[in-house]
Amino acid sequence: MHQVTLGMIGGGTVGSGVFHALQRNGDLLAARIGVRVKVQKVAVKAVDEPRPYRIPRAVMCTDWQRVVQDPQVNLVAELAGGTTVARTMILTALKLGKPVVTANKALLSAHGEELFAAARQYGTNLYYEASVCGGIPIIKALREGFVGNRITHLYGIVNGTCNYILTRMKCEGAEFADVLKDAQAQGYAEAEPSLDVDGFDAQHKIGILASLAHGFWVNPRDIYVEGIRALTRADIQFAGQLGYTIKLLGIIKRIEESPARTPRGRIPSARIQVSVYPALVPNAHVLASVNHVFNAAFVRGDIVGDTLFYGRGAGKDATASAVLSDLADAALDLKFGTPQRVPPFVPHERAGAVVPIAEVVTRYFVRLNVVDRPGVLAQISALLGAARIGISSVIQPESREGASVPLILMLHDAPSGAVTGALKKIGRLAAVRSAPVMIRVEDLC
Repeated sequence: MHQVTLGMIGGGTVGSGVFHALQRNGDLLAARIGVRVKVQKVAVKAVDEPRPYRIPRAVMCTDWQRVVQDPQVNLVAELAGGTTVARTMILTALKLGKPVVTANKALLSAHGEELFAAARQYGTNLYYEASVCGGIPIIKALREGFVGNRITHLYGIVNGTCNYILTRMKCEGAEFADVLKDAQAQGYAEAEPSLDVDGFDAQHKIGILASLAHGFWVNPRDIYVEGIRALTRADIQFAGQLGYTIKLLGIIKRIEESPARTPRGRIPSARIQVSVYPALVPNAHVLASVNHVFNAAFVRGDIVGDTLFYGRGAGKDATASAVLSDLADAALDLKFGTPQRVPPFVPHERAGAVVPIAEVVTRYFVRLNVVDRPGVLAQISALLGAARIGISSVIQPESREGASVPLILMLHDAPSGAVTGALKKIGRLAAVRSAPVMIRVEDLC
């Protein structure tokens, strides 16, 4: 049987998970693809550090260059993480003509365009299925399964920590800070949780998916990001009364497409929304039922229609499953001498652009804390009307006149910039006791 020799960089949670998965199902993988993947060497930070699965001392070393530059290693897996040394590791391997498998979403978000260009230059490949949504094969779906589709919409629940927190807030009526503290105690959230709860992990992932779906590399700086720290139990409860569930969504939408004005044979230029923010999702939609640490990606193609991918988005085993898928593809490409059978990224939309969030049009949920007295709603309506923003419904719990009371408004479609500007003016009204809270509504239709 043909054999491929693998060098791994990283022996922690993900790395040891991949090593264990190969020991467990290596024979099955070999039987299915006709190639055996043999681990030659594993570079680790420290040989004696604790890890979920055991790696024999005989295959470990503490110098990643010994792995990458070993002439017997013809396939490299970068599972160390980070965006500095990891970039050097991957570039070094690619320059040697060795294909690389990585799970490093932050690195791809920051330096993906450079790394993919290096793979093309040196005639090898970069595989990255495990970088987004763990064990869900969303990268392969976009690169291969939907290659004949224009992706018009993609909505992703791509951060398990935020989804876990929001699920518990809804089910238990708890506040964000209390659930976060418990999530940290259980290991679902990091001690410093900003990467997750402020939306930056989701930003890395949704940027990669947007680039694949639309054919131009999306700069992370162009992605609007809003996390879940500001959400309260009241927001969750009022959304529920209106028939919605709040989820942190990564959103990719094609905003403008004019095939009638495009010369025959040319693809219309893509103007797309790429955003991460909490949104109200209708309870009747399947994404509203994706709970706890699970991830999901809802993809709409112009030919295939609506599709859904669901599963565990993180963890040693889910990630190892995705890495094994890439190892199998890389092994087959090496066996048959097709190093770029499926290129890592094909830039085909040179005129593509990300639309600023101020131009994005959605509906809105707005929560105000106001003094209950005559004329207040009229003042608010006048300011919204002046900005050409319509109100579709109003909820105000009963209270005694003069008391502070929540006022919930559902607004019709409007540009985000117009709504933000109107709410700033509303926030300055004497009857408004705290800063307005605005959450976008995604009907997913």
